[in-house]
Amino acid sequence: MTKLFAALLATAASVTAAQAATQMRCSHQLPPAHHIAKVVEQWAAEVETLSEGELDVQIFGADSLVKANDNILAVAKGDIECAFSLNFQWGKTLPLMNVTVGPYTMSSIEAWKKWPTSEAAALLEQRLSDKGVRNIAWLFQTNTSVFTSKGRFLQTPADFKGVKMRGLGPAFDTGLAAMGATTVTMPGSEVYQGLATGVIDAAITDVAAAVSRKYYEVQDHFVVVPALGAYLHGYVNPGWHDGLSDKSKQALTQAGQSAAQWALDASQAAAASAPDELRSHGVQVHVATDAENEAFRAAMQPAFNEAFAAESGDDGTALLGLVQKLQ
Repeated sequence: MTKLFAALLATAASVTAAQAATQMRCSHQLPPAHHIAKVVEQWAAEVETLSEGELDVQIFGADSLVKANDNILAVAKGDIECAFSLNFQWGKTLPLMNVTVGPYTMSSIEAWKKWPTSEAAALLEQRLSDKGVRNIAWLFQTNTSVFTSKGRFLQTPADFKGVKMRGLGPAFDTGLAAMGATTVTMPGSEVYQGLATGVIDAAITDVAAAVSRKYYEVQDHFVVVPALGAYLHGYVNPGWHDGLSDKSKQALTQAGQSAAQWALDASQAAAASAPDELRSHGVQVHVATDAENEAFRAAMQPAFNEAFAAESGDDGTALLGLVQKLQ
């Protein structure tokens, strides 16, 4: 009887502990094989460890809980507690988030190392708060992208004339349009199908994502370019966050800081290996030369800067100045 009573007590204690844990559902769009998806899983485990089980972090990747374009509103409304979004998904809601997407604006890894604690990031965190979410993590994804295509390389600005491709957001897309491309808006999870069916002819994506999303099955030419800097950021509902214990809040802060470094390391490793991984699948890969990159910069950057200034106002001008200080 004593052993049975002890077992019942242990079971009751574990049930009580499970019930006491605060649910934290986190949505993102990345496929499981993506290197940043793996960082998010590592971050979740770290949060649970540091909070000593106070937080029960549940990760829903690949648009399995909320669609990518709905994550921001879902968190702001409190429908879910947490999400990770790509910066350009803020679109017209908070165009400031697209500052690093400026063609050849922030290609330096040294600048990205400084980003999480920079004045630029602090300004964005304040504006995110104004939009109803609280930032908890900056996860660098790439400063190495690929122009994907079929049948030929997109190697010069002239090669983009008449090409229909998935865009990344209003300001960046003006740079593609300046080269003669037509852009289409679609979530990252739908690009593979769009390429396979001919809805779009080409895309620009993180070089590692071209591998993890298996674009090599539907595209056969890839041009590697340091054209833009992209990141995911993690954010939570402020009301939910305010209700946490100090231990849980500190766990989120500390795990976010660690995840920023994990993401930087993982992204550099993925970018280094991805071109050869693409080649191993029988596709053609070209690394853009300095002259080719300068031609892309000259064609795209003026259009982006004009559009970014128009859509983001004085904050945009200030933010560009803060980004310059990181270079």
